[in-house]
Amino acid sequence: MTTMSEQIPTISLGGEVTIPQLGFGVFQVPPAETAQVVAQALSAGYRHIDTAAAYGNEAQVAEAIRASGLERDRVFVTTKCFNDDHGYEDAKAAMAASLARLGFDRVDLYLIHWPVPAHDRYADTWRAFVQMRSEGLARAIGVSNFQPTHLRRVIDETGVTPAINQIELHPYLQQPELRRLHAELGVVTEAWSPLAQGAALEDPTIVEIARAHERTPGQVVIRWHLQLGNVVIPKSVTPQRIRENIEVFDFELSEEQMRAIAGLDRGERTGPDPDTFVRP
Repeated sequence: MTTMSEQIPTISLGGEVTIPQLGFGVFQVPPAETAQVVAQALSAGYRHIDTAAAYGNEAQVAEAIRASGLERDRVFVTTKCFNDDHGYEDAKAAMAASLARLGFDRVDLYLIHWPVPAHDRYADTWRAFVQMRSEGLARAIGVSNFQPTHLRRVIDETGVTPAINQIELHPYLQQPELRRLHAELGVVTEAWSPLAQGAALEDPTIVEIARAHERTPGQVVIRWHLQLGNVVIPKSVTPQRIRENIEVFDFELSEEQMRAIAGLDRGERTGPDPDTFVRP
């Protein structure tokens, strides 16, 4: 019998590194709750956990993985370098600090959390990332919240293309131009806030599609992401929702239903503007 974890497709990040297409995010999960929540996710079958230095819960993510009894290489772990740690030396120090909190000798994926163009240090940060990958501290490297200008600059200045760009992406912010650029450059698209912080779950179009499949609206939106080819990292602290969000591999949206959701795009962000964001 195929387990839930075995049903999750993987996407290549180049070379031998693959990322589970469906993961579990821990943004805004309080550190005191993180170990328990991640333990529930791992028990449900998730094998991809997305954290960040800025979330303050890296150590608790690692605690849950160790307690699960799963071997380290069975769980794909992403963490991120935050805005105050941009620059070549600062980024390397930030990686060392993340590894110390995690208790790992390497991470599977390391991301620049935001470009912070106002500081104009993201290209130097990317150079550090390239070096850290060569040193074996990260199996793959990528970026988050990068706009086309930021992507093209790091590629032009280093010759190294980010494996992935983790961006806000949901039915109300579908970012088609950026996704097309990703496809052109060979960058994997990863969606954060994939449910529009819950707003999409009440959309009449999505509710209607959910009824047609006898599924929850959340399952429909996650299935939409998967069929688009996105890596998707929904977050929940509710055990039932954690389980529901991974039970999306036994149904498929029709082309008509995919078009209906495509029609919901209105360019509406739930988070900051990557061109101007510096700090919370």
